[in-house]
Amino acid sequence: MKGPSGTRLPLPVVGIWLLTRALLLLLVFKVLVLPGPDVTSDVSVIYQGWYDVLRTGTYPLDDVTWQYPPAAALAVLSPGLLPFLDYASAFFVLAFVSDAVVFGLLLYAGRRPGKCLSGAWVWVAGVPLLGPTAYARYDLMVTAVAVAALLAGVRHPRLLGALAGAGALLKVWPALLLVGTRRGTVTRRSWTAAAVTGALVLLACMAAMPGALAFLTFQRDRGTEVESLGSLVFHVARNFGWEGRVLLNYGSVEFLGPYVPVVSTAALALTVAAFGWLLVWRLRAREFGTTTAADAAFAAVLLFTTTSRVISPQYMIWLVGLAAVCLVFRSSRMARPAKMVLAATGVTLLEFPIWFTHVVHSDLWGITLLTVRNGLLVAATLTACRELWRRTVTEPRLREGERATVPAQTAGPRRPDVTPAAPAGDPATVR
Repeated sequence: MKGPSGTRLPLPVVGIWLLTRALLLLLVFKVLVLPGPDVTSDVSVIYQGWYDVLRTGTYPLDDVTWQYPPAAALAVLSPGLLPFLDYASAFFVLAFVSDAVVFGLLLYAGRRPGKCLSGAWVWVAGVPLLGPTAYARYDLMVTAVAVAALLAGVRHPRLLGALAGAGALLKVWPALLLVGTRRGTVTRRSWTAAAVTGALVLLACMAAMPGALAFLTFQRDRGTEVESLGSLVFHVARNFGWEGRVLLNYGSVEFLGPYVPVVSTAALALTVAAFGWLLVWRLRAREFGTTTAADAAFAAVLLFTTTSRVISPQYMIWLVGLAAVCLVFRSSRMARPAKMVLAATGVTLLEFPIWFTHVVHSDLWGITLLTVRNGLLVAATLTACRELWRRTVTEPRLREGERATVPAQTAGPRRPDVTPAAPAGDPATVR
């Protein structure tokens, strides 16, 4: 089997992708069933309900679970492209197609000069580690847009910007793809393209249907979801008499009760602090290399995810996709945080759906799973940010300092094997 460049396709990675994706399809079509809640109900009940409303020409204005930017309607309506299948089946098929597109892009990019197949392997392993949730949410489609944007942005900054702008109207976080663009022309072109594309998409959505911005209110009113970093406070507190409750609220399982608003506000403050760090990094960065855009996007989305009031299982797909793009480049230093993300994705499958009951009841096993998963995310975030800072701030500054201390060459020619005498105490002679 040969690829577009005429060279043979790497059969092991292709074969494992086919096997793992066949397994995922068997899971979402319920030929095989995992323990725990049915993760496909979001598609067959919630998404299909939105689909029915959107087809009438309006956004779901009376449904507080609609918490997504207006272009998300395109993902929800997309199963209509396959009218010969029922809604859920069509959605799963389109998720599989999106998965195949990402895999193809990573495979193509990884076989070019200076690249490698590590990114494709990360994607092959990471998606099935999340289990059927990967195909039962539209996040995989958004991740496909983000992966295409970063890979195209190496040579085409306007395309990076356009895809990031469109992606932000699908699920906000792709806007973070622009944080690491090279200063100057690349930033102007990509950011301008993102702003123009985003504005056009938003105007089109607003003109097409009323209620395009209703998601802003619904998202604002969310609390602390039971899988988030802040939720660990209440999981532990429940075992010491805390009087709060766990309820389905705003479309997710959240804590309600005393001090929940305080923890939610603290999570928001952490997110603001994280973006403050990104701003400082952007201002102090001295060197923007080939991998900087992908590395910065990975670090930024890790910060956004880890500090969020909500860490839904499908968020791991974002991180797997960005980690895969980073590792397409041989010179990337994101291997360690990428491995942590893969491990966290595997633990996520255990806490949802397999042992989600333990999480909801805040027992020892549930708390242990969440502590491990969220601990891995925190470690991955800190490691990615440290590597990004070192590569773009610390090491370039050290190189500049070394160049500044190199002694000037003495005027006129001299024999290379003769060292000129220097006065005693001359700093140039100090080692």
